Amino acid sequence: MSQVFKQDLTDDSVRPGGLFFVELLMPAQCDMPDRDTMVEVFTKHLGPVDCFSYGAESAGFAPQNYKVHYEDNDADIPPTLMVTNCEKIDKPVLDDFARSQVWDCPNIDELLGECQYRVFATDMLASGLESKERADMLVKYVDALLELYPSCKAVVFGPSRKFLSRETIENHPDKAVTRFIYYAVNVRYFSIQGTDDMMVDTLGMSTLFYPDLQYHFHGMNPDEIVNHAYSVLYYIFEHDNPIDDGQTIAGLENGDLSPDIKWAVQYEDSLIQPVRTVIDINMGEYASGTR
Repeated sequence: MSQVFKQDLTDDSVRPGGLFFVELLMPAQCDMPDRDTMVEVFTKHLGPVDCFSYGAESAGFAPQNYKVHYEDNDADIPPTLMVTNCEKIDKPVLDDFARSQVWDCPNIDELLGECQYRVFATDMLASGLESKERADMLVKYVDALLELYPSCKAVVFGPSRKFLSRETIENHPDKAVTRFIYYAVNVRYFSIQGTDDMMVDTLGMSTLFYPDLQYHFHGMNPDEIVNHAYSVLYYIFEHDNPIDDGQTIAGLENGDLSPDIKWAVQYEDSLIQPVRTVIDINMGEYASGTR
């Protein structure tokens, strides 16, 4: 039976441009790779890096091909990539709410049962990067981490809580920067208890200062709406979000994008936690709720 969750609009944990982080899940304790190996692998994926700290608890790297400009500083400064030591997982990696929104990993129960350890990795001081530049750094960061930790079985992406197996990431056909959307943005689905209404929304675009999406609807196949959401996400990413409040976008006809179908959009706060700015997409005769 499907779990029932309550709307919680006190959850304001998502911050535009906030920290990106991943949890690398392991079946056993592992050592941090040696300093030279980490520099070599990060350089292979990201270009030259400076290792400014390396110890038993964590290591820090500054990728030199990525620079943030600060108005009060004459020199542009690289962001920071941090990696922690491998630790025992002391509480569930995903709560029930996040667990209900895992769609791309059919063997998640097996992986969560097997993986009792994790390595935590994050970026810092990266919000000043241009959106595509940050996305480029982050997907290459993930690829480098998987090479450094061959025993990693799965990755949890923050803040979207998207859960992907190692094989899914390595075999994903998109090798361009746009794979950030597949890695780090979760497209979620909810049915509204006691009604025929449904909700599809996205979580994770705020890392790049982009809005997430929200569809509140009835009478349409939610799989088609999920596909529409991915199309809009890629459009936002590739064109640096040209969508303005009050515009219309192409809707769906018989499951396909149609320029003859116009769905109005407006910016508002999300209806489902965490609270964040979304583009609400009004699906005309299929729309639910009020706007």
